[in-house]
Amino acid sequence: MKRSRFPAGVTAAILVFLYLPILVLVVNSFNASRFGGGWGGFSLVWYRRLMHQGEIWHALENTLIIALGATLVSAVVGTTAAFALHRYPGRLQRAHYSLIYTPLVIPEILMGMSLLLFFVALGLDLGLFTIFLSHVTFCISYVAMVVLARLQDFDFSVIEAAQDLGANWWVAARRVLLPMLAPGIAAGSLLAFTLSVDDFVVTFFVAGPVSTTLPIRIYSMIKHGSPPLINALSTILLVATFAAVSFSQRLVRRR
Repeated sequence: MKRSRFPAGVTAAILVFLYLPILVLVVNSFNASRFGGGWGGFSLVWYRRLMHQGEIWHALENTLIIALGATLVSAVVGTTAAFALHRYPGRLQRAHYSLIYTPLVIPEILMGMSLLLFFVALGLDLGLFTIFLSHVTFCISYVAMVVLARLQDFDFSVIEAAQDLGANWWVAARRVLLPMLAPGIAAGSLLAFTLSVDDFVVTFFVAGPVSTTLPIRIYSMIKHGSPPLINALSTILLVATFAAVSFSQRLVRRR
């Protein structure tokens, strides 16, 4: 029986639709023309100019600091929250689950406005610290849900076996529980880091006048008309992302 080529054609069309804009962006980053409407010749001028844009690199530094800090805190708090939800069910945990699940379903603009009003009511100055707290708020939920899914198939008899062999709870958690949960914790942490780096809406509300992250800086550049620099910056970030993914896959294969 001859197979239909329609599914393959639809898949190819979807892939082209998704990745063609990225390819155009990368090509235009080497375009000497300022507006990209036509090909002005191969050039690295936009990369050279990008290297002298101190505000962009400062915004990137702020973004990475906030993302790393939010990921670390959310990995710890989200993992413990997932463990509590799975191990100790009850009426209180149902309320706990609602608190964890709420940031995943409410619109970002509503969350940003709510956090802004909350910080203003507390009298906190808007800046990197308020951005950090806001990112932790929604990153915890993603880490908790990923680790909670990992715990669904977890066999707690191995913990009891370790305790029968003389290990106390902390030793069993460090030597047995955490290694078995490590893939879920790593996946949730990577998701939290990606969402923190990419967040714009919530950050836009809680950022102060002198606290700029990379998404906000790119938005400002778009308004003032700097598409070639944005293309060059996006290409660098794309290469860095692929390099990080390749490196992580190599580590997994070696293990």
